[in-house]
Amino acid sequence: MGASDDSDRTWKHYVCGSAASVINILVTFPIQKVMFRQQLHGFSATQSLLQLKGEGRHLLYRGVLPPLMQRITTIGLMFGLYEEFSRPMLKYTQDTQIPEQLTRSAAAFMAGTSEAVMVPFERVQTLLQDHKHHARFKSTSHAFKTLLRDYGVKECYRGLTPVLFRNGPCSMLYFGLRGPLKELLPEAQTQQGHLLNDFVSGALMGGGISTLFYPMNVVKSRAQSQVGGEFVGFPRLLHTVLKERNWSLFHLYRGGGLNVLRSVTSWGIITATYEFLMKSWVQSSKEPKK
Repeated sequence: MGASDDSDRTWKHYVCGSAASVINILVTFPIQKVMFRQQLHGFSATQSLLQLKGEGRHLLYRGVLPPLMQRITTIGLMFGLYEEFSRPMLKYTQDTQIPEQLTRSAAAFMAGTSEAVMVPFERVQTLLQDHKHHARFKSTSHAFKTLLRDYGVKECYRGLTPVLFRNGPCSMLYFGLRGPLKELLPEAQTQQGHLLNDFVSGALMGGGISTLFYPMNVVKSRAQSQVGGEFVGFPRLLHTVLKERNWSLFHLYRGGGLNVLRSVTSWGIITATYEFLMKSWVQSSKEPKK
């Protein structure tokens, strides 16, 4: 019975995480698309907006399906796998000298790293958002078919290394800071207050963590904008990007402002929605059945 209850609770984490990601993507995708153009081409925000305006409104949400599918899966995996990994690990280490925070950090790292299996969706999203590939790739399914037919599975995982460097540490920081940050906020007395605290704590974490790891996304975008050819290693690719940006940290962080805006909004929405859905689910399960 205990194992069944644990399995049921874990399943809820997957579902609530996935549901939160849907709301997040639909709200933040246009911001992400402007930021992507800045990452890839070193454009200013104005230049990126003008390029998107020239392409027309009908293409604004072009490329939304891959991140929607990817985030539904990865955010669900992030919350669900964190619970899957942390529970048995905490039981195993409860009578040892291993600090609980270290155990939870290891579980978060494993959960974040596991998300990298969904890299092909980020890969296709990059191709669909890059104006250079508009004529070649018509849709999500067409892009997948073309990559698999012409280049094989390996091509779908181009850019995997910066994703691995990003996901594991980001998950560790997110789950490690989530509780302590919320405790620093004024104590909430109402449901709306709890929702606001969850949004603020998620927003602060998202803005800080995404800014810290923003260069990883720049390198990833650069790698995934290429189709075919040599698979360039991470150090060499980072060197190329820095050289193209005149060795300027400021230019490397082109799009960083929008990245903060997107991440603050995105992780605020994800955290608040996830916590709200989990609490609502728990409360409904406690209500006596008629």
